[in-house]
Amino acid sequence: MEFFCYHRDRTASEVLRRELLEDHWSYMDEYAKEMIARGPTLTGDRELPTGSVHIVDLPDPAAARAFAFDEPGYQAGMYRDVMVRRWRNLLGRTMWEFPGGREGDDRYLVLGLGSGPAADLALPPDRDELVAYGPLLSDDGNTWLGTAALVRAPDADTARAVLTPDRYADIEVHNWQFGGRPS
Repeated sequence: MEFFCYHRDRTASEVLRRELLEDHWSYMDEYAKEMIARGPTLTGDRELPTGSVHIVDLPDPAAARAFAFDEPGYQAGMYRDVMVRRWRNLLGRTMWEFPGGREGDDRYLVLGLGSGPAADLALPPDRDELVAYGPLLSDDGNTWLGTAALVRAPDADTARAVLTPDRYADIEVHNWQFGGRPS
């Protein structure tokens, strides 16, 4: 089962984040084989992290919650909230298989929070710009709760357009970058 985890930093947590960076990477190293995508969300100027996205393949919802809540930053109080949702990998690949590579052009997390009937269950036409894409689902996988996408785009408005605007209660767009240890 695939899960989308989004840890949002609390205000003024930059120092704590830097202090825990190696602990965070070591923790994530334990999940390297399960990782589909990962990376920080960033401020508007792309200078400071505002959160962390992890998409992982784990056995069940309990394992996903353990993954999210045992993370060192969460344990140290770095995050203001955490979203853990089942997710379906419509691209069938990891971010490391993204044909656009790790560098160049801006990347975004587009998070559509559902309202009403399911939307955007098929891939958008320009799938080459998608790093990751899929529906957010209830723990049992039967109820659509929204859509999460990692997108390469020239700007936030173009990234937002990957989702059908009137089908969501809210659409959030966050600057995002490929995560993991520097090579």
